[in-house]
Amino acid sequence: MKLFLLLGSLNAFLFVAIGAFGAHALKERLETGGYLETFQTGVQYHMIHALALIAVAILSRYLSATGLVHGAGWAFVAGIILFSGSLYALSLTGIRVLGAITPIGGVAFLAGWALLFAAAWME
Repeated sequence: MKLFLLLGSLNAFLFVAIGAFGAHALKERLETGGYLETFQTGVQYHMIHALALIAVAILSRYLSATGLVHGAGWAFVAGIILFSGSLYALSLTGIRVLGAITPIGGVAFLAGWALLFAAAWME
């Protein structure tokens, strides 16, 4: 599905931009606040799942269980927003309660991978 290719490409672009911004413009601030590793975790998962969205776009053309494949794509989008987004926000603001959102994003990532597995299993 073209939408997931667009979302994957956009998120891969954002990964590079956010990663570079964190490494250069924010590095000292993140190191001082102790959040550099947290920020980097968000960036890492962001890129992995940007690539997963591109895979979803490709697989939606080859797997017959397209509803499951599309569900996986939306779960990956939710995971990027909730997992990586909460880690970015936590790193930049220091508001620790934002860390409570992160596991919800992790569950969304797991759901996406489970849906992709189910789509392949049904093939």
